[in-house]
Amino acid sequence: MLDAKILVVDDNKSVLSALEILLQFEYKKVVTLSNPNQISSFADLKDFDIVLLDMNFSAGVNTGNEGLYWLREIKKRAPQISVITMTAYGAIDLAVQALKEGATDFVLKPWNNDKLLATLQSAFELRKSRKEVLQLKQKETSLKQLLNQNKNFIVGNSKTLHSVLGLVAKVAKTDVNVLVTGENGTGKELIARELHNLSTRNKEVFISVDMGSISENLFESELFGHMKGAFTDAKDERVGKFEAASGGTLFLDEIGNLSLQAQSKLLSAIQNKTVVRVGSNKPIPVDIRLICATNCNLETMVADGLFREDLLYRINTIYIEVPPLRDREGDILVLADFYLNKFTLKYGKQGLRINQSAQEKLMTYSWPGNVRELLHTIERAVILSEGNVLKPADFLLSPKSSTLSDSGPSTLEEMELLMITNALNHNNGNYSAAAEQLGISRQTLYNKLKKIDN
Repeated sequence: MLDAKILVVDDNKSVLSALEILLQFEYKKVVTLSNPNQISSFADLKDFDIVLLDMNFSAGVNTGNEGLYWLREIKKRAPQISVITMTAYGAIDLAVQALKEGATDFVLKPWNNDKLLATLQSAFELRKSRKEVLQLKQKETSLKQLLNQNKNFIVGNSKTLHSVLGLVAKVAKTDVNVLVTGENGTGKELIARELHNLSTRNKEVFISVDMGSISENLFESELFGHMKGAFTDAKDERVGKFEAASGGTLFLDEIGNLSLQAQSKLLSAIQNKTVVRVGSNKPIPVDIRLICATNCNLETMVADGLFREDLLYRINTIYIEVPPLRDREGDILVLADFYLNKFTLKYGKQGLRINQSAQEKLMTYSWPGNVRELLHTIERAVILSEGNVLKPADFLLSPKSSTLSDSGPSTLEEMELLMITNALNHNNGNYSAAAEQLGISRQTLYNKLKKIDN
């Protein structure tokens, strides 16, 4: 017995009885209606898998118009349901019209039991497939929403930042390729995500690829995909980043790190709007909004023969430069407060504040690591804080970058501080990785930081 629900609608009670007897041993639930007007009262119509619908209900009328009307109503209320029409009049044009209106199949009266059961079986399989497709689409939508959730915010009130965001708002609604430049840690990916969020593609996926982390021999596989058996480790067919981002936005970060050979392959995909998986000869069309980012001067690289000029023209329809933190007047303290609130909540240290002297220290620092360095600096200060007030000594800044120490470290302690700071910056604030780089334990690193702060 199949786990399915069938609704039979026919004005002939003898037909209903015969079908109920036939189907009750084949399907989990069989419901019969002699009056099609009762269809409107079915609140759970979507729960049915199949509707077996007669095409004529009024005596002496055999046009099938009544059946077509109820077919439309059923499909309007339950689009995924499979509807099989029944008629004692074998007019081909009526059957064709019913199929055009959304019927899955039709049967003629009197029916052959075996043929009817086979038709119902096929209709049930189609219904299951439709449900699976619907569930997959719902999952896909949910996954896209999760992927597109931007938990980071563009914070700041400076004129330079507002100027950039104004350009982003103008460009976002178009599909032109955008090149975002700026120093490390300025927030180039945040700008790319903002372009996506304000675009007409914001319901689709945003995929970010760090080009600097992709090895030369895996470049094509990562971006264009590969077929099973295309190379030694290709045990399964794989979709590349271009295909995965189709319909949405593809963000290629650190594009200046690509070799000339990889640049040539990338240019071909952008120009042709197609990709070819490794191990295949079949071009696959892709529809992406391309955003690239780099901290390199690509024009200088072109002059030095390190970057293709034609590729630069392709990715550089609109150019957006993200300002360094030192040029965002007034944003340092705004960002410091933002991250202070974030990390006091995260580490359960509510009530912390930055005193005036510490604020001045933050303001006079040049922030070579930009917003990323400020974030890690605030996080370290919150973690290591022992009171309710953060003082200048609580903020570990690189002496080399401070306006107060342009001559570099002059003592062993300053040298140690510089090495620790550089290691933390190099490892994006990861204490374990920084400790490993320095050849000390994580606890030793903590102890040294506390000693320096004291």
